Amino acid sequence: MVKVNSSDHRSLLLRIVLTALFTVHCSLFVSPVGAQTQMGKASYYAKRATGSRTANGEQLHHDSMTCAHRTLPFGTKLKVTHLGNDSSVVVRVNDRGPYVRGRIIDLSWGAARRLNMLSEGIADVFIEPADEIIIPLLPGKFHVQMPEVSYGLAVDTLGPYWQHELEIVHPKPRQKSRKGK
Repeated sequence: MVKVNSSDHRSLLLRIVLTALFTVHCSLFVSPVGAQTQMGKASYYAKRATGSRTANGEQLHHDSMTCAHRTLPFGTKLKVTHLGNDSSVVVRVNDRGPYVRGRIIDLSWGAARRLNMLSEGIADVFIEPADEIIIPLLPGKFHVQMPEVSYGLAVDTLGPYWQHELEIVHPKPRQKSRKGK
């Protein structure tokens, strides 16, 4: 049987307390996973991957501004900058991957097109968090004409106005001609 001095207990307890304090102190100065920047290689999904399910359950569409990252939480917005031509795009994490050594992100086909990396296939990129950036609609590309809406009450009608103006005519069934009788 091994005898343990009370001084050994104190030194062990002191080591445990100091280790815990050091761990807590260091964790205060380490940035969270979502706030880190990365530099590395990016690839993109093939256009034919449209319709497949991503890791968070969404359907992938080749024109979406989405990406796959190994560790960042789903929904994290990232600004991806192509280091070769300095173009950038904001994407949202909705999948896991890439599972190829040396790559840090898989982009959707649409995001890769915006970065002008389709002909390269793989590009050097810089990734930074972009949670404070609002992703706008494409300006000028789409124009949506909203219909005018009247909120007047129509007491004497029970349906839409066009039901009362149209006359519904049902065609009469054709009778078969009887030849030979």
